[in-house]
Amino acid sequence: MTILVTAASGQLGGLVVDALLARGAEPASIVATARDESTLARFAERGVTTARLDYDDPASIAAALQGVDAVLLVSGSVPGRRVDGHRNVVEAAAAAGVGKLVYTSAPKATTADFALAPDHKATEELIAASGVPAVILRNNWYTENYAGDLAQAADSGVVAGSAGSGRVASATRAEYAEAAAVVLLEDGHVGEVYELSGEHAWDFDEFAAAAAEVLGRPVAYRALEPAEHVAVLEGAGLDAGTAGFVAAIDAGIRDGVLGDAEPTLARLIGRPTTGLVEALRPLAA
Repeated sequence: MTILVTAASGQLGGLVVDALLARGAEPASIVATARDESTLARFAERGVTTARLDYDDPASIAAALQGVDAVLLVSGSVPGRRVDGHRNVVEAAAAAGVGKLVYTSAPKATTADFALAPDHKATEELIAASGVPAVILRNNWYTENYAGDLAQAADSGVVAGSAGSGRVASATRAEYAEAAAVVLLEDGHVGEVYELSGEHAWDFDEFAAAAAEVLGRPVAYRALEPAEHVAVLEGAGLDAGTAGFVAAIDAGIRDGVLGDAEPTLARLIGRPTTGLVEALRPLAA
């Protein structure tokens, strides 16, 4: 079976290729792709096939998909501008007769009032309409998303945000990548929509306590009102649109979008997910 991974030069896609190799996939059976194929040299050195695939270039997608059995579509990186590129990949997969399309979506993508949901909802609908056999992986937050907050805590002893008492059931990026590798390699997952998360949800007081343990200094959570949060972000140099988007993410957390701790990720990878303190340690280093 030939497995193609999109965006393999990125953090998640690269970890998926690593996980496929670790789980015994033959290097030549993996096609690692990126917009710039030269960024994939580390995989080529290990015997992995590489190819250019640009979501905005349908010809590159069609060429890369020749002879491919399964595809991981890693969602694009620019919110609000992802759907057209995703559509190109889905349509190419349908035309190529791909037997399994795995897509990295967002938590509760079709039902949540969440700043990140619309692109993912639209993509899931495109996949369903295409008829391509598919698996949807609705990844909760990566603990690595809080590397900046940890750095802020190291400097100031404060973590600030407007998530209130909302909780986050995060896991490490590598754990989500390993789950993707599992469903690419194994039979029996087609048709499933998996809500993936860490097994324990934490709030930001707990995050502050975990940061304090990792950093070896006192850390407190400063709870902001949404408008205050936007003002703080703008004062730190973010433009108004970006500041509003970041505050909207915290609004989703406050409303519980990321708070459901599910056992599915741990079941897929065959071990418990990494706790918050242990996941933060390498970020502090």
